[in-house]
Amino acid sequence: MKERISTDVVVVGGGIVGASAALFLRRLGVAVVLLERDLCGSRSSGVNYGGVRRQGRPVAQLPLSQRAHMIWAQLPELVGGDGEYLRTGHLKIARSESDMTVLERYRDSTRDFDMGLQLVTGRALRERCPWLGAAAIGGSLCPEDGQANPRLVSPAFAQAARRLGADIREGMRVDEVGHDGSGFVTRCGAALEVRSQFLLNCGGAWAGAIAAQFAEPVPMQSGHPQMAVTEPLPFFMDVSLGVEGGGVYARQIARGNCVFGGGRGYALDELRARTSSAELSHLMQQAVALVPRLREACVIRTWSGTEGYLPDRLPVIGPSDNTPGLLHAFGFAGGGFQLGPAVGAVLADLVRYGSTETPIGAFSISRFFPGSGTIPVGPAHFATAATQETP
Repeated sequence: MKERISTDVVVVGGGIVGASAALFLRRLGVAVVLLERDLCGSRSSGVNYGGVRRQGRPVAQLPLSQRAHMIWAQLPELVGGDGEYLRTGHLKIARSESDMTVLERYRDSTRDFDMGLQLVTGRALRERCPWLGAAAIGGSLCPEDGQANPRLVSPAFAQAARRLGADIREGMRVDEVGHDGSGFVTRCGAALEVRSQFLLNCGGAWAGAIAAQFAEPVPMQSGHPQMAVTEPLPFFMDVSLGVEGGGVYARQIARGNCVFGGGRGYALDELRARTSSAELSHLMQQAVALVPRLREACVIRTWSGTEGYLPDRLPVIGPSDNTPGLLHAFGFAGGGFQLGPAVGAVLADLVRYGSTETPIGAFSISRFFPGSGTIPVGPAHFATAATQETP
């Protein structure tokens, strides 16, 4: 028999965004059911590089990123573990004088966000990171940015939400969503039907299909970032690395393994992706040029995943343009791991209070539909009172 239940909020997608939303909704006393097709955190939220950085983000993302930065500092209290989160610093490398000019302009444009960016060149760079190759001529250091283990962090948000009373349903593929005039109806085949006042579309690279069902098709494409990890090496790399202009990123974990990424893999099917041999070869050449100690390292595993990319490389976050109670959060273009907890908190704000103090106007879905106007969210009224403020 089909199970039929009612709740305040249905969250579609159990990645770090959806799971964080479920956690913060429960902290506000809101009833929530989370539906995840696989296991929570098993898709892009659990197979990404693990960078937790603010540096390098578009200025429009920085208020959200700053809120996330504060939430990451509370990780043990929120989810019951540290997820191997460390504020190691993030060093963005310049390989030319023009790169240094870009880094300097970025520092100047972001002074209001108090990231403490430090430009380093010449002897200062070599003393700070003697293991860097000659390709690096300078860089920008954000001392409080860092890294974490996505395989631990992303599922931990879902587990924490479940401990607070969220109804977390894994292995539940959403086959049909709609609004019957009184609320949302979400169906998972013959197994489950959930009615709710709100629907949170947090389905990652597959969220566009849900948006389209509510007449909000967006030009989102799938991409497949690729990563690799080496055998354990003597510890030497004490910061997470990026490169101005892209190409390669790298970090070393406490056990000694070096994780690095860059380039694009390819899709095997709708759900699976694989690394490209040619792209991996190019990536390894770039990694060795940046960090020569990797030349003799043995790569023990490579992997890819699936992420959603919109043309402007900005996410969609916030209310539907035409359906009251529908909230979107998707299209993070490979940068959603650090932002995820703050996006979840913002969604909880919108559900509980009808607004949020964190600026998200740049991420409205209405930017794809000129002349439209976003529908106000609320505020909503729930049977259960809020019991705890969201971060």
